[in-house]
Amino acid sequence: MKLIGMLDSPYVRRVAISLQLLGIEFEHQSLSVFRGYAEFQRINPVVKAPTLVCDDGSVIMDSTLILQYAEALARPRTLLPADVQGLQHELHLIGLALAATEKSVQIVYERNLRPSEKLHEPWLNRISEQVLAAYTELESALAATPLAHTSATVSQAGITIGVAWHFTQQMIPENVPTANFPGLAAYSQALEALPEFRAAPHGDGTYVK
Repeated sequence: MKLIGMLDSPYVRRVAISLQLLGIEFEHQSLSVFRGYAEFQRINPVVKAPTLVCDDGSVIMDSTLILQYAEALARPRTLLPADVQGLQHELHLIGLALAATEKSVQIVYERNLRPSEKLHEPWLNRISEQVLAAYTELESALAATPLAHTSATVSQAGITIGVAWHFTQQMIPENVPTANFPGLAAYSQALEALPEFRAAPHGDGTYVK
């Protein structure tokens, strides 16, 4: 199977790291939805990253749906808790991390793609508040219940939180001061040292086994 999309996308990076930890072999094509639009369109007419091209040629998009498929392929190996209560907590954390990711991406797009004269500050302020709210909740959650941070024990919540935080700090660090979130900063640092994270670094490179 082949993963399409650039690793500067937190969604693509989330999938690349998770596939490794699930033990699923894959190729990676670093293709921009902007600069490589026409080529991407030939693979997936919707031009959405990440895109997963399955072994039979079928296409799956959206990181959460791709990972649901990956979990089915990897059984009994999993990155999710087996018990209902544990899964509930895990999904709560993943939802917060994905919200932080989504709002961070929106801020990046607003600043980099929209003409400056068309920027709407009240909208940017609202998105910024949402990013901070999500990370504040995650900081509290990590303080109450620390998450695992080794290759053998990290969960999908840990991966998604780590990728989200690293993306935000790479792209809009002024919006989320590291000093205000020491738990998240330390957790991200531990995850970025793992081989699976280092094999798929944020940027325009390609995942290398």
